[in-house]
Order: sequence, then C-alpha cells, then structure tokens
Amino acid sequence: MRWSKLFIPTLKEDPAHAESISHKLLLRGGYIRPLGAGIYNLLPLAYRVRHKVIQAIRKEMAAISAQEFLLPALHPAEIWQETGRLETMGEIMFTLKDRKGAALVLGTTHEEVFTAISRDGLQSYKQLPQIWYQFQTKFRDELRPKAGLLRVREFTMKDSYSFDLDFDGLDISFEAHRQAYCNVFASLGLPYLMVEASSGAMGGSQSVEFMVLSDSGEDLIVTCSSCNYAANLEKAVAASGKANSLQSAADKLEKFPTPQVRTIDDLVRFNGGASAERQVKTLVYSVAGELKLFLLRGDHELNLSKLMEVTGSSDLRPATEDEIFKALGAHPGSLGAVGVTTTDNPAIKGVIADLEIEGACDMVTGANDDDFHYRHVSLARDMQIEQYADLRTAKEGEPCAKCGAALKFSKGLEIGHIFKLGLKYSQSMGANVLDAKGEKRPLVMGSYGIGVERLMAACVETSNDEKGIVWHQAIAPYEVVITLTDVRDATMLEYAEKLYETLQKRGIEVLFDDRDERAGIKFAESELIGIPYRVTVGKKLKDDKVEFLTRRGRQQEEIAADQVLEKIVALLRPEKNA
Repeated sequence: MRWSKLFIPTLKEDPAHAESISHKLLLRGGYIRPLGAGIYNLLPLAYRVRHKVIQAIRKEMAAISAQEFLLPALHPAEIWQETGRLETMGEIMFTLKDRKGAALVLGTTHEEVFTAISRDGLQSYKQLPQIWYQFQTKFRDELRPKAGLLRVREFTMKDSYSFDLDFDGLDISFEAHRQAYCNVFASLGLPYLMVEASSGAMGGSQSVEFMVLSDSGEDLIVTCSSCNYAANLEKAVAASGKANSLQSAADKLEKFPTPQVRTIDDLVRFNGGASAERQVKTLVYSVAGELKLFLLRGDHELNLSKLMEVTGSSDLRPATEDEIFKALGAHPGSLGAVGVTTTDNPAIKGVIADLEIEGACDMVTGANDDDFHYRHVSLARDMQIEQYADLRTAKEGEPCAKCGAALKFSKGLEIGHIFKLGLKYSQSMGANVLDAKGEKRPLVMGSYGIGVERLMAACVETSNDEKGIVWHQAIAPYEVVITLTDVRDATMLEYAEKLYETLQKRGIEVLFDDRDERAGIKFAESELIGIPYRVTVGKKLKDDKVEFLTRRGRQQEEIAADQVLEKIVALLRPEKNA
C-alpha cells in the first residue's frame, strides 16, 4: 500500500482527553476515532491489526477442533429470562422493544444462545465433546466508559463454549482452552499472567483470568514475592498471621456501655474498648430477599465477590437501617451476633463468619442494644455460626497462604477469561443428552472469552516507547515501511518502487511512504504507527547503501542496497530460507 493513498490521520500531540497509553497512541497514530462515549471507529490500520488478532486466535481454536459460528447480537429477552440473568445483569445490558412491543436485548455475551442451540441439537453422548465459538459484537452499557478501547460499550469478543458429558470432560476442555490462550498471547508477544479469579455473574465453579500488568489496568492483582501464587483481589487469599493471637481463654461474657460509639475506630479510641483486630464486625446483607449476618475481624474488609460465591447469589445488597432495626433492635454501630438464632429471631436467616475469626475468644462486638457492646466474646460459646468461609479482602504485605512470603499488589489488565460453568446454564435451560445407559443428563459446560479490541490495546499498553507504538510483527498493520526521503530523485524513486513491488510479490506486507513530505515527518510517523522494520532510501543510495531500522529498540544499521530483500525475508519469512 502507498502511504499517499492510505487514510492515516495522525496527530502531533496527545489528545487532552486521552487517559491510557494505548488510548493516546491509537488516537495519535490514526488507528481509532471516537464516535460517542465508549464507541469507536476503527480506521484502516486498526482494522488490519484487528484482523490479524482474530486470525491468531482462530488458528489456536482450530488446533483444539473448535467450530466457528456466528450468532445474532440481538436477542429475544425470553432467552435471558430462562436463566434469570435478564434481572441479574442489571443496567449493564441494553434493552429495547420492537414495533410490536416484544422485549429484546443486545447481547453482552452468548451463554444462553449457545445453550439453546445445544438443547435443540445435541441428543446423545456420542456427539460429545463439542467446542463452539464465534467472533461477535457485544454491547455493554458501561456507566463510565474510558481509556479508549479498554472500556467501551461496543466491542468484538471471541467467545467459545464447551459441552461435555461429565466434569472430567470439562477439565479436558478447560485445559485445552487454557493452553490455546497461552499460545495466542505468546504469539502476540504479550507478557501475560494467569490468575485465580471470581466467576461473578457468569457463575460456575472455577475461573482463570489472563492478565498483563499495566498502570491502565482496573483490577488489582495479588502475587506472591516467592512462589507462583497469583489471584485477582476479588479472589485472593492471605494468611494474616494474627489468628493465633485471638485464641486466648475467654472470661465471662460482659455487656458494657459504649455511648456514641458507632465505628471500629470509635471503639479503638474508647476507654475500655478494643483494638480493631480484637473486634468482631457485624454486617447485615439481604441475600435474595433474606437477611443474613456476616462477621469479620474489625480490621478486615468484606469482599463482595467472595460473598457472592459463598451465598451462591448475585442478588445481594446491604440491608437498610430500617430493616436492621426491625430485625435486631439496634442501629449500625451496635450490632452483633451474640445470642442471635434463626429460631428466636426468624428475621435473620443465618450467621456466616470469616475463617480468620474461627475459634476466636476474648473479642468485642455489638450487643444489639444501641450504645452497648459485649466484651470477652467467644464465637464458639456465644454465637451460633452456621458456616465459616473466606469473606475478607486480602491486604498487601500479608503472608501468602501458600508459602508465607509477602503478597504484592499490582494493577492488571484482563485480556482473557475462562470459566468452568458446570451445570448452571444447562439445568436452567433444560439442555440434556442421553448417556450410554439411555439416561438423561445435563450438559457440563465451559465458557471462554477474549475481547479482540481490548487485546489490541493491551499490546500497545505493554509495547511502546517515547516514539510511539512498537507492534509485534505478527499483528503489525504492515511488516515493513519503505521511506523515500526525496520523491523527486529519480534514482531513489526507481529503487524504492522496485523494492516495493518485489516485496509485494514475495508476500511481504509493505507500506511505501511515497509522500512529498520532509524526511523527519516521515520518520516520526512511521515510528508512531509502529511498523516493525523500516528501509530508508536516501542519499546513501549513491554508495549502494540504505538504512535499515528495527523498530523494537530502534536499532539502525546500514546495509547494501542489494541485500535488503534477503534481510527482510530472513526476518519475516525464515521458513523460506530453511
């Protein structure tokens, strides 16, 4: 392609509204332009990169015998009602009605649609396993779209789904996708990290996120400084190292006045109070319409993702002050679980405590009487705990639960996510097959996603310098740029034209900068858009020399003009020289 014919509206300065590095560089390099909040036009260079990303993913999906589909982005609302996700997805989902008043949605993902296809098309275990996937536009009504392609309202996702007869089969399909994703990200030169993650609204028993560390990331990634432990903060587990100090013998339970004490810090400062680690914090949540108490140590914070997993419900909200007072007879700041039972207090449907305070003694907690607390509390003696579970958010610097070394927090950007869905969708939608005994069994499913444009942006986030983007050659819009410094020089022009035509014939994707512009502008723009290799045809041609720039590291060398083709082929098509 000739640069003079190509639409590349580059910018000299960083746009003032651009937030992330990828946002700035993709705008400056003429890759994208905004149409509205979280809605972007992909211009020719971006379209080429996007196509190559899709091809890289498609190659690895073919390697695991996945079959490609294309399903509608517009869905009847009824199919989402079958799984209950029409309500649980909330305002993130775009909803609309057709001219007849029928409810429709724009798909945020396609679990329901693929499950419906399997329900209608799979009858026997002999048809299993199946892996189906697509590249399709998704829509999400993000409250605050930002950072260019990293958080948008419309995007392309590669979503795939596995269907197996049993959980052993799901393990195999899950591992196949895990390896396929590793291959994809490695082929794009991404320094990815696999982390344990919460399944969230997707549901299922296990999920793994693929992350790159980036200051533009919105997730906090918890890693161990010693072992290979890595998890999203929503899922991370830490051993605080303080639990043993709470296992002292307990004196007799004692109620004492705490006027105007409303917070953990108030009780720390109160004369006769307690340190935060010796307090039991009581939180009241509505879980699917029923009130439950959740207990944590005073210096720990509730992790809502863990709460969702423990309760098995996404219908969660903090109880209102009126609900709390009606159920417990006190206001927040004086709440506790001492003596609270579902028999004596049917308004409370259970008490769940964090693992960190299991067996704790000599604690302080609210007395369910405004301005009063209990001291010398023993959880085993004074409370009826129905379950102990990991409820808290890990803290940076706490010991790793696996090896005891310090945990480190870093910002991470998600580039892929794989889920073991299990029976969540097949059971709710009636997707069954007959097994070898002729008995009906629900399909065991997995779901696996990669956001295509987000992956493009992640490549820019992790590979750039002060000059601009540094694309991996596998997804660069062009592999080589020929920069002609003087279009009026007949000798230079003849050499550049011949090299351009020869490279095209050899299957090299080449961009010929034939513009009548100053050389400095041409150099700056070729480096801004990130083409891996540049051949500069200039005054040194009279000595049969050209300049050859490797964009990564900006390594520049002079080579003989008649050796350029051989060098480029060796770099880009090494198999041709084998």
